[in-house]
Amino acid sequence: MKRELGIARCGLACCLCSENVTCNGCDSKDCPDHDFCENRKCSMEKELTHCYKCEENCQKGVLSKIKPYVFTLFAKKYGEEKLLDCLERNEKNGTVYHREGIHGDYDEFDDIEKLMEFIMTGRLIFQGTRYLSFERKPEEKND
Repeated sequence: MKRELGIARCGLACCLCSENVTCNGCDSKDCPDHDFCENRKCSMEKELTHCYKCEENCQKGVLSKIKPYVFTLFAKKYGEEKLLDCLERNEKNGTVYHREGIHGDYDEFDDIEKLMEFIMTGRLIFQGTRYLSFERKPEEKND
């Protein structure tokens, strides 16, 4: 994990990206989407460093995909440092950000709350081709 790259304006985890090894994030000229990224343009117009700092709850641009959208919601709720801590822990425990191209373990979810919980806990139950629910240790069971 290249923690110093942090989280992109849109919520993507630049710190975990293996797609473009020369990229130094949204605000560098190295980003392949630098000139046409809708989320970068919008956040700059609003003078915000990240979409998670915006009061609107939009899903335009890459926020139409669950991974960056939920990363943005997570950062809005818990802060960017907590998101980075969780992503780092999950990576150390085997979670893959990019498994095939830009598709990885976080992309397998179709439920916002389940992805939020996975980011926070790093635990899940996998069945077939989708992540369904989360494994809880006995001391974490809700009564």
